[in-house]
Amino acid sequence: MTLQAGDKAPDFKANNQKGETVKLSDYKGKKVVLYFYPKDNTPGCTAQACNLRDNYTALQKAGYEVIGISTDSVKSHQGFAEKQQLPFTLVADEDKSINEAYGVWKEKSMYGKKYMGTARTTFIINEEGVITEIIDKVKTGDHTAQILN
Repeated sequence: MTLQAGDKAPDFKANNQKGETVKLSDYKGKKVVLYFYPKDNTPGCTAQACNLRDNYTALQKAGYEVIGISTDSVKSHQGFAEKQQLPFTLVADEDKSINEAYGVWKEKSMYGKKYMGTARTTFIINEEGVITEIIDKVKTGDHTAQILN
């Protein structure tokens, strides 16, 4: 089943870069930018994270909390968040259950080789936990503008 705008966002429970347990339901009453990205410390993912970091104040002013999710480990997220000075939560989805719940764990292809990986996708979730928008053509260097427009 593919999630669509109007669907309730699947709740999840996993650890963030600080080793703390994070649940989507903890954010009830807040708007959430839930962004899935393939890998810490890669060029596109770094550009996307830094764009969100550089515009974090504007996102917060608009009422958004930002949560990034990849299949990297807590330790990997810790290093990535420190190196890039990311002010928001990064969730470690090592068992891929959150990726699967959101339908972003997909077959991809690079240099003719097929493999499974995270499709870069952002879900905008309202205060009631309902998906209001899905951005699947993410512009890594200008992602905040896509969210705020």
